[in-house]
Amino acid sequence: MALQQTTMNVVRELRELSFSDPVACVYNPLDYAFDLHRAWLDRYGHAPKEVLLLGMNPGPFGMVQTGVPFGEVEAVRSFLGLTGIVHRPAHEHAKRPVLGLACTRSEVSGRRLWGWAASRFVTASRFLQRFFVHNYCPLAFVGESGANLTPDKLDRTETAPLFRICDRFLLQVVEALRPRIVVGVGAFAEARARAVLGGLGVQVGRMPHPSPASPASNQGWDRLADEALAALHIGVPGSGGVGTAG
Repeated sequence: MALQQTTMNVVRELRELSFSDPVACVYNPLDYAFDLHRAWLDRYGHAPKEVLLLGMNPGPFGMVQTGVPFGEVEAVRSFLGLTGIVHRPAHEHAKRPVLGLACTRSEVSGRRLWGWAASRFVTASRFLQRFFVHNYCPLAFVGESGANLTPDKLDRTETAPLFRICDRFLLQVVEALRPRIVVGVGAFAEARARAVLGGLGVQVGRMPHPSPASPASNQGWDRLADEALAALHIGVPGSGGVGTAG
């Protein structure tokens, strides 16, 4: 319940923000997909967690559609076993419609992350007893052409108030779930975690992002994920790594 209330408060704050060119459209799945996001929190958002995996922001065919971090549609439906209502956002780019669980496009990053979890832990419950997944920034940004724009590429005068909200949100999630370690999925997330959590006694690490834009990830992201977590002493069953379970 604490994370639900925190999320609702963040949604209200995010509504007050505005973004200019090159942003043509802003998606806030914590708002229009809150019903499905709440199902995610209800089932899996219980403390304590050993590891918080921290992503950057929603992908167009993942969390934008489902309200679940890295929420590739089939993974949300079949592996996580979640259902819920996803409304159409008030402002929607013609090339990026929100179809919810009816979306037929697959988010590669989400398919890789949840596919890895399924291959190592077998069930979502077993994985999410120890792990939780959170995106630093809840918003997705779309350019005039329909291109996905990541928050690190936007004007700093507009991201400064956004990042203040996101920083506080991350702190509240960490306080609620009490993870031993926060693992940034990619360099941006790791940097934000270090900036926000420095001095709080929470270990911060990094694992590679499963994006197809990363050549290394396209050569076997599962192995890279296993190796990164083993180096952080996070045990993963079936990985052959040397990490120890917390």
